[in-house]
Amino acid sequence: MRHIISALVMNQPGVLAHISGMMASRAFNIDSLAVGPTENDLYSRMTFVVNGSPQALNQVRKQLEKIVTIVKVVDYLDEEHVERDLMLIKVRTESTLQRSELKELVDIFRGSIVDVSPDHVMIELSGQERKIEAFILAVKPFGIIEMVRTGRIALARGNSMSAESEVGDPTHAADYKEHAAS
Repeated sequence: MRHIISALVMNQPGVLAHISGMMASRAFNIDSLAVGPTENDLYSRMTFVVNGSPQALNQVRKQLEKIVTIVKVVDYLDEEHVERDLMLIKVRTESTLQRSELKELVDIFRGSIVDVSPDHVMIELSGQERKIEAFILAVKPFGIIEMVRTGRIALARGNSMSAESEVGDPTHAADYKEHAAS
């Protein structure tokens, strides 16, 4: 079963290596990984997609929560959430007709052409995974030159607590250790 897991982590060197090492040691392949800053410079948010049974993922979540540099772990499996993926893709265009057909597809999928050269265009597209996959299938006949995707990001719908309200003053390391022990 596919799980999107989000970990709010302290913004420190080595946190990503520690977490990915823990996942690898438990034989979980990370299908998608995105890491970026949050609204507070002290934290980063890691969002990763893994496959496994609910029981196995529950064990992984518990192991993640024991890591001192992790403030909060959320598995979005049973939560209402919004998820997105971002892609840049270079697609071959050998004629003006192909370019106009491709422009129509980009508009239908609500993407943007971000770079144009004589023989290809670069397109930016964001959305749910199925939208990205559908676009890839639609442009495959034109010829995909190169493609990169960010990996999934997700946030729970509705009101959510900030890291500061969950662990107290974020400048006190004791709060992190207390949180990790609970």
